[in-house]
Amino acid sequence: MEIRLATLADLNACLLLDDSFETDYVWQVDERRDAHSISSVFRLTRLPRTMKVTGVISRDGVSEKYRKGSNLWVYDNGGVCGFIAASVEEWNQSANISHVAVARVQRRKKIGTQLMQTVLEWARLKKLSIVLADAPTKAYPAIAFYQKHGFSFCGFSDRLYPNRDIAMLFALKLR
Repeated sequence: MEIRLATLADLNACLLLDDSFETDYVWQVDERRDAHSISSVFRLTRLPRTMKVTGVISRDGVSEKYRKGSNLWVYDNGGVCGFIAASVEEWNQSANISHVAVARVQRRKKIGTQLMQTVLEWARLKKLSIVLADAPTKAYPAIAFYQKHGFSFCGFSDRLYPNRDIAMLFALKLR
């Protein structure tokens, strides 16, 4: 097992990973507006039945980030079974995690945690002050993953994803 920066050949393996997941929960947003206030409340809601979600990772997005110089680390255990992508935003000394995926058959083995630890160590070595991440409201496992690793909810956007899913934004202060 090794975690290393991806090669171009690894990129294809990353794009072929099964990123689908099942969830019994989603985050719902209720927004209220009046003349003097705007409020949004996120509520964890149990679904009446398990929902299978596919296509959360944008294949084109991963390729584009790689071409534009984002760091892409792979978890290689005789083949790529997970990856994480992050880039630096110099203007505010932040790292932005754009993609995290672990092959379905390799989940629950701490691979995601090891990939996250790699990015956090990299961000600290670069003396960055914060790490940012996002996840759609239906990606309860990803949201729980970020929270488990110390990320705090810091906002949302209904314009971030091309399909108009609501993105929940998370931040982890490093210093």
